[in-house]
Amino acid sequence: MKNKGIPSVDLTDFISNDPEKKQKFVNEIGRAYEDIGFVALKGHFLSDQLVDTLYKSVKEFFSLPVETKEKYEIEGIGGQRGYTSFGKEHAKDKPEGDLKEFWHFGQYLDESEKANFDYPENIEVSEVPDFNSAGKEAYQQLEKTGIYVLRALALYLGLDEFYFDNKVINGNSILRAIHYPPILEEPKGAVRAGAHGDINLITLLMGASASGLQVLRKDGVWVDAIAEPDELVINVGDMLSRHTNNKLKSTIHQVVNPPKEEWGKPRFSIPFFMHPVSEMELNVLENCIDEENPKQFDDITAGEFLTQRLREIGLIK
Repeated sequence: MKNKGIPSVDLTDFISNDPEKKQKFVNEIGRAYEDIGFVALKGHFLSDQLVDTLYKSVKEFFSLPVETKEKYEIEGIGGQRGYTSFGKEHAKDKPEGDLKEFWHFGQYLDESEKANFDYPENIEVSEVPDFNSAGKEAYQQLEKTGIYVLRALALYLGLDEFYFDNKVINGNSILRAIHYPPILEEPKGAVRAGAHGDINLITLLMGASASGLQVLRKDGVWVDAIAEPDELVINVGDMLSRHTNNKLKSTIHQVVNPPKEEWGKPRFSIPFFMHPVSEMELNVLENCIDEENPKQFDDITAGEFLTQRLREIGLIK
């Protein structure tokens, strides 16, 4: 079923005990990712109540005074945790800073595991208590959803169903809460988020926040990616595209400025960028190489690729 430019799938088919329904989901999501790189997904693990609490607390955080937010901006970690102020990040090859400020929640490790990973600590916001608890719960439910999506893709690619599990559990995933402020004057070349591909394996975005999101189809036409309020928009990132020799497509997308009559409204968006552990090898999978599709990418680890891309978008020097 087409859903305003992108196909719609239901995760409950995959986690049912019905082999036919499970295979149907695998085929649908695999074909969608070969074709356009985006789906709208029902049946995920986020409750409406959690989404409401998260949005409410995110709005409260971004309405705090600038000097309060800036105390949560941590130098030297490339914006991986806490607050990043307005206009710091830009699309690759685009000099203008995007019209947004954002916050990063990162992986939640048990004390016993922290020594094994070089991740910065998550930062607690004292002014908005729900922000911390709702952020953590949303992070974990989106990660759980993403693991099931990757299991389906592993089967589609002819791999063991659990191929990705040990690569993404305790991975370097990021939950990003973004505030695009009202547009006060004609923007000079900047849009809310410039045309880009995501860096990571897959991105999960809450449907209600997807207005303004556009996807570049194979034929060069931009289409609106609109999901129902109870759906997540999930797309392939550059790491997964590279690992599958571009069999699964990391599609260029952008967030366009709204019609002029809506410039006065802020926009909030909360994508979950699913990253593997840094040592995951993104080398092209053997079963994605054949005579028609020779190997397109050099061998690289996820950590090396991430560092390279963070430099290109201006988050690390």
